[in-house]
Amino acid sequence: MGLGFVGSIIIGILAGAIAGWIMKGRGFGLIMNLIVGLVGGVLGGWIYGIIGFSTTGLLGALLMSTIGAVLLLWILSFFNRRT
Repeated sequence: MGLGFVGSIIIGILAGAIAGWIMKGRGFGLIMNLIVGLVGGVLGGWIYGIIGFSTTGLLGALLMSTIGAVLLLWILSFFNRRT
């Protein structure tokens, strides 16, 4: 049973907020948290698939999305360097 559209949005918002807190100490607002979390979920799913992991349940999806979102923010930090 999948999370569905609303569940994916909720996981995306939470994962984006957690990743923002981990990487910068705070979130980015609802819309940016959603975008970072959803893209992070896709990235995390892709990475999990490569290394052979799978997720189950709400906590597994949240963990996978958060790891992907943190990785996404880390990659984006290289493009947003301030001198």
